[in-house]
Amino acid sequence: MTGYIKSLLIGVAALGVFVATSVLPANAGGCSYHPNSMTTKADIVDTAVAAGSFTTLVAAVQAAGLVDTLKGEGPFTVFAPTDEAFGKIPKAQLDALLADRKALTAVLTYHVVPGKIMSSELLAERLTSARTVQGESITIDARISVKVNDANVVKADIGASNGVVHVIDSVILPPSIVSALEGELRLASTASAR
Repeated sequence: MTGYIKSLLIGVAALGVFVATSVLPANAGGCSYHPNSMTTKADIVDTAVAAGSFTTLVAAVQAAGLVDTLKGEGPFTVFAPTDEAFGKIPKAQLDALLADRKALTAVLTYHVVPGKIMSSELLAERLTSARTVQGESITIDARISVKVNDANVVKADIGASNGVVHVIDSVILPPSIVSALEGELRLASTASAR
């Protein structure tokens, strides 16, 4: 397994841990976070499964073959979309993504950043971007509330044995994948019209 895929899986697993263990107070910036990162012995994947609100993310990680990678050492920072976040994607587009392992892997690894980035770094505006395991960078904006691309961080600093997870309210897509997904949608629409 390549280092890239392994890093992606570890990051997605860390994201699941963050979401599964978060019970955090809201702060004035609209982002929930815990000032003392909670760390668990569970890895990211096991935490996501236990949380119950990441069934689509877990299914996507399984479909992409990233489970073992995300159970790896890390550390990773995972920006984990909830089931509600995946629900914002039109069904045809989500089905096309889940059926395309290469695109799915790219999207999932775009949610993972190597290293451990805590919310204090995000809120202090020390970071305005970060390179993901997928290879492209995400933008970080903490001027009003913490946003990653167009997604809001709704819970932060959920610790896992292999990283930290920040829960987000939307799935973020790498720019290089957006046009490919639009093409898949056109093909799916054409095929269903026949």
